[in-house]
This record gives sequence, structure tokens and C-alpha cells, in this order.
Amino acid sequence: MKSKERYTLFFIVIVVSIDTAGFGIIFPVLPQLLTDLLHTDISTAAQYGGWLSFCYALMQFVFAPILGNLSDAYGRRPVLLSSLLGFGIDCIFLAFAPDILWLFLGRTIAGITGASFSVASACVADISTGKDRTKFFGLINAAFGAGFILGPAIGGVLAKWGTHAPFLFAATLSLINFIFGYFFFTESLEKEKRRKFDWRKANPFGALVHLQKLPAVWSLVIAMLFVSMATHSMESVWSFFTIEKFHWDNSMVGYSLAFIGALSIIVQLWGVAFLTDRIGERRMLIGGLCCLIFGFFIFAFSSVEWLLFVGIIVFIIGGVQGAAMQSIISLSVPDNEQGVLQGALGCLLGFTTFVAPPIMTSSFSCFTKEGAGFYFPGVPFLIAAVFGVIGLVLCYFSISRLSTKTRSERSK
Repeated sequence: MKSKERYTLFFIVIVVSIDTAGFGIIFPVLPQLLTDLLHTDISTAAQYGGWLSFCYALMQFVFAPILGNLSDAYGRRPVLLSSLLGFGIDCIFLAFAPDILWLFLGRTIAGITGASFSVASACVADISTGKDRTKFFGLINAAFGAGFILGPAIGGVLAKWGTHAPFLFAATLSLINFIFGYFFFTESLEKEKRRKFDWRKANPFGALVHLQKLPAVWSLVIAMLFVSMATHSMESVWSFFTIEKFHWDNSMVGYSLAFIGALSIIVQLWGVAFLTDRIGERRMLIGGLCCLIFGFFIFAFSSVEWLLFVGIIVFIIGGVQGAAMQSIISLSVPDNEQGVLQGALGCLLGFTTFVAPPIMTSSFSCFTKEGAGFYFPGVPFLIAAVFGVIGLVLCYFSISRLSTKTRSERSK
């Protein structure tokens, strides 16, 4: 790897780590903030939490393909910096929100500019090829996990100074990162590889139509949609679930999320590279999905706290499927359309983010509220397991078709 590419990869890792830390800081205190602003119980707060996620995801659904196309036309740097600035503004809104409407306004701003992970993925595609791409995606996912170690742990500690303190700290992190990136981030997409901005590909429906032109990976893209919906169960209801069923406090929620982040780093840094060299992306994808599904079943039916941590281990091991799926899909498009691809994928993932959280939080509320006919706080994870099974079936048949196509091309 050239020194310029090494510096770019290093900066992207820092950006994703700090950005995720800033996002994860707010998780431990969001239930308390919502119950305070709404003067309601945890069940109702969970529903509002789901609609906040819906608002954020709706904006991502609309703007992700636009930002992806802009990054292909003008480079990754301006889009990434605008994302960091948008998140910092969002956290300021959240910190000083006098009522629930301010929370929705802040999440709208963050959703419009929330493209840091997609643009980071496009940067990885710019500077990598072959198996290195899978390993680099694993590195980015590890940075994501590192942010989850720092963020929730810091958020749990800062919660002692009130629900606003974590948001102010997250805003500071994001804005410092913006300043750092403004002066030190080098553009990864060379000018000769850029293309003109195309509105036909820069809207949600045009982006999805463009993905349909890639039949070899279309079912993988749909599988990614279902798997993403499944994994949203963690961020949507984990705090509410552990508070309701096991009576955890804010600090314990933060520590559990930090534990998830720590394991994620280990798996993404070493597990992805180890498995890529020995079994390849396709087997890693199928095996990872099986672990993911098993983890959801453990969460859904856990009756003691230690079983939750067993489920976390299985769930995080299943996370290797993400890097494998990203790599297989990314290798299917040329360099000057990585932004289109990541924008389209961001559009789809944005769709899952505004569909999945209300499903997860509403099901949680339905089975935990006072007077519920059947008490079952683990129902969102059972729904997640079903989504995971659908993704597994789609991936299996897609990989079978890809293998047949590869053998056919080799025989010619």
C-alpha cells in the first residue's frame, strides 16, 4: 500500500471511531431524556425512540443517494466533512432540547448529512483491491466497534452529570473531528476517475433501479436489507430491553455496549482477516449469518443476565458477515461508481432504519406495557431472527448463482 493510501485509511479509521463514539455516547441516556421530556414511562419512551430513528432514517433514505453521487462527482472529502458537521449540530440540538420537537429537528439535520460510514466505505473501495478490500472493510467495522467501546462507556459516566452532558461531549468530538479532517484529510478519489452528477441515480428510486442492473448481486443487496433490519433491534431496544427485564441502570447499559464494541474490534480486526485467508468471503458470509441468527434467539429467550453475554459473543462473531457482504457487492462495480453503489446501499439501509426501529420498539411496547396479554420483552429479537433467516436464504441462493457463473466463465 502506498503511503498516501495508508494515511487515508488511517484517517478514515479515526473518523469512523470518533463519529461512532459520538453517536454511541447518547445511547445510555436517551431513554431517560425521553422519559423526562415526555413525563412518561419507559414503554412509551421506547415508542418515541423508534420514531426518532424513523425521522433520521427517512432523511438518509432521501439524501444518501444524493450524497453518494456528489462524492463521485466532487470527491469524498466535502461529503464526509459535511456529515461530521451535521452530526455536531444535531448533538447541540439534542443537548438543549426544551421539548420533543427539538429532538426531531436535530435528528432531521443529522439524517440529511449522515453519510460518514457510506463515504468511508467508498474511500476504502478507492484505495483497495481483491482480498485487501475485505480486510479493509473489516478494519472499518473494527473502528466502528472501537467507537462503541468509547461512546457508551463515556456516556454512562457522563450521565452522572445529567442527560445533557453526553450530547455536549458528542458535539465536541464531532466538531473537533471536522476541524481535524478539514486540515488533514486527503481526497481518495482522483479527478480522472470522477464522473458528472446524475440526478437519475441521485434519488432513492433511481438508485434502486441502478442496483437492479447488477443481477449477480441483487439478491445479496436484498439480503443486506433484511440483515440490516435485524441488527437494528440492538440499537433500537437494547437499552429499553435490559432496563425493563433485568433492571439495569444507565451505567450498566453503557458497559454492556462497550463490551459489544470490544468484541467487535477483536472479531473485525483479526477474525475477518483470518477467515478471509482460510475460507473465503462466501463461506464467511454464510457462517456469520448463522451465528447472528443464533445470537438473536439467545437474546429473545434469555432468563438470566450471564446468558445475555453468551448471546453477545455469538452475535459479534456473526458480524464477520458484514465485511464479506460489503466486499462481494463492492467488487461488482467500477471505481467511478463506488459512490453510486454506496449511496444506493445507504438508501436501502436508510429505508431499513426508518422501517425497523418502529417495528422493534412498537413490538417491545406492545408486549411490555401495563395490561399486556402476554409479557415478552424479547419479542424484537425474535423478529430479528426471522429477518436474519430470510437474509440467510437469499445469500445462500445468491452465492450458488455466483459460483455457477464463475465456473461457467472459467470453462469458456
